[in-house]
Amino acid sequence: MCGRYSISTDPQQLKAQFGDIDIAAPLEHNYNVAPTQYAPVITDEQPQTLQALRWGLIPFWAKDEKIGSRMINARSEGIEDKPSFRGPIRRRRCLVIADSFYEWIKKDGKKIPTRILMKNESLMVMAGIWEVWSKGPAPIFSYSIITCAPNHEMTPIHNRMPVIFPYKDQWEEWLSDLEIDQIHHMLQTPKDDILKTYTVSSQVNSVRNNGPELHEAV
Repeated sequence: MCGRYSISTDPQQLKAQFGDIDIAAPLEHNYNVAPTQYAPVITDEQPQTLQALRWGLIPFWAKDEKIGSRMINARSEGIEDKPSFRGPIRRRRCLVIADSFYEWIKKDGKKIPTRILMKNESLMVMAGIWEVWSKGPAPIFSYSIITCAPNHEMTPIHNRMPVIFPYKDQWEEWLSDLEIDQIHHMLQTPKDDILKTYTVSSQVNSVRNNGPELHEAV
């Protein structure tokens, strides 16, 4: 599961990694992204634009937008058969941009927060799906992060992790119009030795805390 992450970047870093991308999303540093908040993604519909969508996918058929808070992650296994995800995985795929995500290790009855980031400290690109919900006063564009079994670095920390794409050709393939059977191979555990991890302050436990100190090792 990925229940909290961070995104702290600037136009220079984005353009260095993604090329001449149009930045339509506010680049406010968010060190504690939580469900229902808006955060930067790149969709297959606008692959040259960084947009802000709401975390927690709201199925188009949902009666209430509140369901989105329970749809922050989508398991890769059998995703094409799940009522909430089978449409988006085929027609509405996106890249979720982060600089790290957080998980909690259970130890001696306590939960120890851990920050997970790319070993080379590049921006992390996670596989996502998105949807538009139109039953409220205004359409809501929302997304889920796709998760998979853990790689070597994540196994001691948690039994799930985001599907991560380290390479540009993966980004292009994910956002292409390929059918589900042609991209299914991408929904796999990321290779080993691409991540680094360290313990951070328990301040990250509260969404009210949101500053660079959340990235500091303890």
